[in-house]
Amino acid sequence: MTLQWFEFAFKVKGSVAPIILPRVLIFTGFAVAVSIFHHYEPQVSLKVLGDLTNNVVFNLVLGLLLVFRTNTAYDRYWEGRKAWGTLVVNIRNLSRIMQIAIATSEGEIQQQKEQAIKYLNAFAIATKRHLRSEAIESDLDEILSTEDLAKLRNVKHMPLELSLWLSDYLHKQFQSDRIDSNYFISMNDSINALIEGLTGCERILRTPLPLAYCVYLKRLILIYCIGLPFRLAIELDWLSAIAVGLVSFILLGVEQIGNEIENPFGHDANDLPIDALCESITTNVEQTLTYQAK
Repeated sequence: MTLQWFEFAFKVKGSVAPIILPRVLIFTGFAVAVSIFHHYEPQVSLKVLGDLTNNVVFNLVLGLLLVFRTNTAYDRYWEGRKAWGTLVVNIRNLSRIMQIAIATSEGEIQQQKEQAIKYLNAFAIATKRHLRSEAIESDLDEILSTEDLAKLRNVKHMPLELSLWLSDYLHKQFQSDRIDSNYFISMNDSINALIEGLTGCERILRTPLPLAYCVYLKRLILIYCIGLPFRLAIELDWLSAIAVGLVSFILLGVEQIGNEIENPFGHDANDLPIDALCESITTNVEQTLTYQAK
C-alpha cells in the first residue's frame, strides 16, 4: 500500500503537472530574478511589495475562489456522470422490455424489432459523438444499415433523430396491437428519460463557468505569485525561488484541476469513461438480443 501511494503521488498520466510546469517555471524564474536583485541591492526594501501576500482579505478571497472553482467543476463532472447513468439504466430497461413485451414472429417483423433495439446502442454512441462534436465513424457500421447511416449523417442532431426512429417504431407496434398499453407508456417514459439525460449533458457542455470568475481567479493567482518573491527574498534569500515554485505549483494545480474536469465528455484521462460506458451498453444490448423466452 505504501509503494502504491508513492506510485500515485508521482504518476504523470492524468496529472496536471505537465500542463502547469511552464507557468511554474516562469514564476520560479521571476523569483530568482528578485533574489538576485535583493542580493546585490539589499538596501532597497522589498517588503512593501510583498506585504500584499500577507493580507488576510486577499488570501481569503483567493482561497474562496479556488474552492468555488474546484467545487463547481466537480459538480459538473458528477452531474455528467449521473446523466450518463440515466442513459445506461434506461437503455437497459427499454431494450429488456422491447425484447420481452413486443410480440413478433419470425421474419421481417422480428428483424425490425432487433433493429429498433440496436437503435438504443446507436443512441449511446451517437450521444458520445454529439457531445464531442465528432462525426460518425465506423463504430456504427455494424449497428445500423447503410440507409440509416446515410440518413443519420445528414441530420444536425443524431441522438434526437434516433429517438424519433424509436418512438415511431413503438407507435406503429402499438397501433398494430403488438404492445400492451401499459408497456407502451413505460417505453415512452424510458425514451423521455433518455432525452432528459442527453439534455443534461448538453446543459453541462454549453454552460461554461462565467468568464468573469475565471479571469478574476487567474489575476489573483498572478498577483500573489508575483508579490510572493518580494517578501520571501528578505527571509529566505536564494531559497525563495524554491518556495515560490512550490506555492505556485499548488495554486496553479488546483486551478488546472477545475479546468480539466469542468467538461467531462472529452478524451482526457480526467474525463468520464464514456467509451467504456458505450462498450458496456453494446454488450448489454447484444445480450438482450440473444435472449429467447422460455
